[in-house]
Amino acid sequence: MSNVSASSRSFNPLKLLSKIGLDGFILALLGMILLAYLWPEGGLGEGTFSLSNLANYGVSLIFFFYGLRLSKEKLKAGLTNWRLHIVVHVSTFILFPVLVLIAKTFLENADNQMVWMGVFFLSTLPSTVSSSVVMVSIAEGNIPAAIFNASISSIMGVFITPLWMQVVNTAGEGGENHLGDIMGKLMLQVLLPVIVGIVLNKYGGAWAESKKKFLRYFDQTTILIIVYTAFCESFDQHLFSNLSWGDLLMLSGGMLALFFTGYFIITGICNLLGFNREDRITAVFCGSKKSLVHGTVMSKVLFTNSAALGILLLPLMLYHALQLIVVSVMAQRMAAQHHLSEGTTLTN
Repeated sequence: MSNVSASSRSFNPLKLLSKIGLDGFILALLGMILLAYLWPEGGLGEGTFSLSNLANYGVSLIFFFYGLRLSKEKLKAGLTNWRLHIVVHVSTFILFPVLVLIAKTFLENADNQMVWMGVFFLSTLPSTVSSSVVMVSIAEGNIPAAIFNASISSIMGVFITPLWMQVVNTAGEGGENHLGDIMGKLMLQVLLPVIVGIVLNKYGGAWAESKKKFLRYFDQTTILIIVYTAFCESFDQHLFSNLSWGDLLMLSGGMLALFFTGYFIITGICNLLGFNREDRITAVFCGSKKSLVHGTVMSKVLFTNSAALGILLLPLMLYHALQLIVVSVMAQRMAAQHHLSEGTTLTN
């Protein structure tokens, strides 16, 4: 009896969900979509202290604190492995957009153009910093290189993502933004705060590291507000009325197919180049992940005043959730296999 009660006390559903990558943040994202459906009026307000403007202020703070934690030493630690850097950034900014453009040629029709715009937007985004480094760490890959590549990817995305969107004539859904204006806004809202943070790293870097958990919650709260306001607009305009549950399942399947296609291509390239285990892990994880933070920020600039922002963010949110679940399982399995092979080697 005591054994049964002890085992029931040890069962933690949140821990179980976290193990498969379905953490509280993903559940909160789903909650924001539900809230937007039930109460779209809450995210439609305008003015200095509206939710939308508060989210804009929060975005700049996110990137300032990110720069504050990013020391020059962390960047220098990963500079030498240039072949790995090229594989990561070519995968992030060329492989994924090209894969989507190829699929788009065969599968796009008049009814799903807005969804495809969201899928292509997702494919052009930079890698995500925090989860890339965490997953590389769990799988025991090259952590300094992961920090370097994910950080540089974030900066490169300020220029490359809007350029891709302009090339395929999808930038500025709102209609009034040109490439120079878009890059100017992103530099002001994203790049400038990062640079200021890096400059102040020696004064506040230790403090920012000590408050890492609080800053993560701040990042997530800001993203939740952006997602809520975006979906409020879309629900208010009834833009999801043409999307069925079958469409959502197909889109989810497409996001998984995109991830695994990119993953296997990157793995093949790493094998051809003779990368060691640690570099291969860093390449596939950093090269295949896409940043929800950058996606939500850039969407507000690229698609200014667009009521369709919720639909445009939907592929990114699905990809983000699915990649976290899949990569979390893969990272833990890679680490277990590595420990098993090391144990076998030691035994022999």
